[in-house]
Amino acid sequence: MSNQIEALFTTALGLQPPWHVAKVELNTGKRRIDFEVEHTGKRAACPACGMEHQLIHDRVRRSWRHLDFFQFEAWLHAEIPRVQCTGCGKTTQLPVPWAREGSGFTLLFEALGLSLCRELPVRQAANQMRVAPKRLWRRVRHYVEVARARDDMSGVRYVGIDETSVKRGHEYITVVHDLEAKRLLFATPGRDHTTLQAFAQELRAHGGDPQGVEHACIDMSAAYAKGIAQALPGAQISYDRFHVVALANAAMDEVRREEMRSSAAAVRDAAGTHSKKTLRQLLWGMRKNPVSWTRAQFEAMHWLQRSNLKSARAWRLKQALRLVYREAGASNSEEIAHGALTKWMSWARRSRLEPFKRLAATLKAHLAGVVRGMLDGRSNAYVEAMNGLLQQTKTAARGFRKVENFIAIAYLRMSKLEHLPKNPLLPAIARDYGRYRHVCC
Repeated sequence: MSNQIEALFTTALGLQPPWHVAKVELNTGKRRIDFEVEHTGKRAACPACGMEHQLIHDRVRRSWRHLDFFQFEAWLHAEIPRVQCTGCGKTTQLPVPWAREGSGFTLLFEALGLSLCRELPVRQAANQMRVAPKRLWRRVRHYVEVARARDDMSGVRYVGIDETSVKRGHEYITVVHDLEAKRLLFATPGRDHTTLQAFAQELRAHGGDPQGVEHACIDMSAAYAKGIAQALPGAQISYDRFHVVALANAAMDEVRREEMRSSAAAVRDAAGTHSKKTLRQLLWGMRKNPVSWTRAQFEAMHWLQRSNLKSARAWRLKQALRLVYREAGASNSEEIAHGALTKWMSWARRSRLEPFKRLAATLKAHLAGVVRGMLDGRSNAYVEAMNGLLQQTKTAARGFRKVENFIAIAYLRMSKLEHLPKNPLLPAIARDYGRYRHVCC
């Protein structure tokens, strides 16, 4: 029976001669199972130069953590042969088929760790696997680096570029996404023009052509515009609708705050007996789309439009800019988009609202890119969504001690890397669970 059990585990571990399981020890008290693996050969090929039939010099004992066996923690132990080669003169340890050199985990255990880190904060994944988080971080960085070395970027034509914060303060990374493939291409510390030069170098290293990038969607960052001109000379710049409307929202908020500070008493008097409630509803009603207003916000905004407050003009300007984008998208005409935006900028300049006058000047300085962003169906909405997901991940993980860790987890989750280890718990054959729905329902 003992030989049958050892043969069973030899097959389950995928071992081939001369490797085999020689002994299995189960400790139910410690909830642990240990497998002793043996190499039965007396000669082997030299791992350094490949010369065949070299004598085994000695053996070194090693241990590896493996996937749990039912509820038991599983470990592999082996005396690893070292080959003394007569050809190259080196004494080299044989590689084992179940683990990377220098790793204390088996390949399957590392693959499970990567799969968990794709869905969970690394600390939480480490707790489930009962390992130190820093050991899991090392595996994430290693496998991401290996997979990215084989990544193909030859088809990149349309990119979205943005920044996202790493830690509190002013520590940022620049992220570059492929807007067609919907995946992260590149991330690096900083947010100046040199980050795009680094992206161009990375693109070349992975089979891409910086001059072949046709379109770059960015916010109104002068640093990114400069970097695109230097590193991606063939790319046309468009300014994303999300950022332009965000600038209008910021201008509207500035008008509202200034008006509340400078003439708070007059605003409260105009709001009437329910002034505090009305002003609170205005705060959110001015920022939301009308279709999303609550009844209280609808009443507050109705009152605002009948007032003579500057905030009412600011809100109308912001809504009018949204309509400009809608008209431009519907017409798909550069002439109509240019004309509608020019009329809006003229209104903003005559509005006697300083924040909107500044916004009009900003849009005029970037007019071609703004119009292009109106007509182009591509936007940084995907990039913004991914940045939001990264921020949620960072919060759940209670921060990242190293920027390299932040970037590694970004690649793992968002780069759609094809050369990562597969989850060992996935079924070998896809099953149609719908066939059995009637059994449990």
